[in-house]
Amino acid sequence: MKVINVQVDGLEDAVANGFYDWVAGHDADVVCVQNLKAKEYQLSDKVLYPDNYNAYFFDGEPDNYSGVAILTRDMPKAIMTGLAFESCDRYGRYIQADFEEVSIGSILFPEIDEHNTLEDKLAFQQEFIEHLKKTKRKRREFIFAGHFAVAHKSVDLSDWKGSKDQPGFLPEEQAFMDQITGPLEFFDAFREANFGENQFTWWPNAEAARRNQDGWRLDYQICTPELRQYVVDAKVDREQMFGGSEQYAATIIEYEFD
Repeated sequence: MKVINVQVDGLEDAVANGFYDWVAGHDADVVCVQNLKAKEYQLSDKVLYPDNYNAYFFDGEPDNYSGVAILTRDMPKAIMTGLAFESCDRYGRYIQADFEEVSIGSILFPEIDEHNTLEDKLAFQQEFIEHLKKTKRKRREFIFAGHFAVAHKSVDLSDWKGSKDQPGFLPEEQAFMDQITGPLEFFDAFREANFGENQFTWWPNAEAARRNQDGWRLDYQICTPELRQYVVDAKVDREQMFGGSEQYAATIIEYEFD
């Protein structure tokens, strides 16, 4: 099963620029999309109905802001939206597809912006920790794929020494990721199969992206422990970038369940 997650910074524009063709070229089974910047009713038919995929959407309340989607080649057993706390559900930050062997969620963590302070972002992280604790009690495997807006370790950003005081690499944010991959025993699927440096998914502008400078890895697939044995390949695709002034690249991870 090939699972892709990508922050597109506006789905309508991404599709107009070849996003669905890119998805088809990668032969993905599930694609988790973040930051649609549109409500479902505002999307054109070519966005709502991609060839060979079932598309599901979860809107945020504000206009031109947030929202997530999940594209599935096979029909899921069920679709769930939200995580039952306001800062997630009001802004359309989570949608989940359940399959026979695994549940896959597309998640968009808040950035600091006109809707969210640093305190809001940290509070969201703690709410997600509580959700993971509940997840551990379920007899299912989970992949949480999306834009976490955090660089976990120094290898996950270009200038870690100069970024210690920046949101996205604050000590409390690193502690959040440490708790996920430590006491809670979830794991970062990308680092199971790819130990390389300069594996970034966000850049401040197109020139930085082209040169792979000033990059951060802010996008993850966080999995329940039993899935560790099934990760066979992981990469960031820098051939196709998404976004406007800022640039985003997709994370592609392959799981071998058979």
